[in-house]
Amino acid sequence: MKLDASTTNTVSAEPVEARLANPSLALRAAFGPDRLRTNGVLGLVALLSFTLSACGLQPLYSGGSQGAVSTVLGAVTVDPIEGKNGWLMRNALNDRLTAGGATTARYRLTIKLDDQIEGFGIRADDTVTRERRTLRARYQLIDLESGKTVLDATAGSDAGIDVVSSEYATIAGENTALENLTQEVAEQIVTRISIYAREPK
Repeated sequence: MKLDASTTNTVSAEPVEARLANPSLALRAAFGPDRLRTNGVLGLVALLSFTLSACGLQPLYSGGSQGAVSTVLGAVTVDPIEGKNGWLMRNALNDRLTAGGATTARYRLTIKLDDQIEGFGIRADDTVTRERRTLRARYQLIDLESGKTVLDATAGSDAGIDVVSSEYATIAGENTALENLTQEVAEQIVTRISIYAREPK
């Protein structure tokens, strides 16, 4: 299944936790850098050193192992995913989800992957000098009690690969790219589930 890249989730350059922990970044996200420069708010923030409580913000993972996010993450079971990329993805997700420590599954996570390798940087003799590996994931979080899909979204990332004269080295580069991409996409998925866990139900 090929997914439309236009629907892929994007993650801000600053991690969620960094934006929540830094009032300056939070204000940039809310109002935009141009407006902040115009009003001189950034200088005021630096001078007054606003705290989290003053801004009414809380870290995404507040509450530790007993917090809402950890409770939900630990209660997610991941369905098997076909292929080597599926095995890597499921392991990457389980490493992040099982840290929550819950013993009873409340949610089921289903994932369909689209893994593509595309050649570019073609020489005059039609040989390829670079490849791009793209990994997309369509995922659904299902409430086991109600059977309702509470989250339906996509995530994705890509990586460049050098094509060298050694076929073994090129294959090794492709495998390394896949390992890194599964980690990146798994992080996006867990972050999105964490945001869902903090949303009012």
